[in-house]
Amino acid sequence: MKKKAANNMLKITQIKSGIDYRARAKRTLEALGIHRMHQTVIHQDNPAIRGMVNSISHLLKIEEVKE
Repeated sequence: MKKKAANNMLKITQIKSGIDYRARAKRTLEALGIHRMHQTVIHQDNPAIRGMVNSISHLLKIEEVKE
């Protein structure tokens, strides 16, 4: 696994609705701090956030931001 620099961030945008998806996907959106369509949040790039993003990647657009 490639090591990430400590200052890398992820820009996460919801591009698809969570309606008609399982409750776990909806809870993951809430845990990421996303409450509505086309909302963008920025999180530290770490394994916990990567795991959440990977589990609902079909609902999100993910971009790496270098600071």
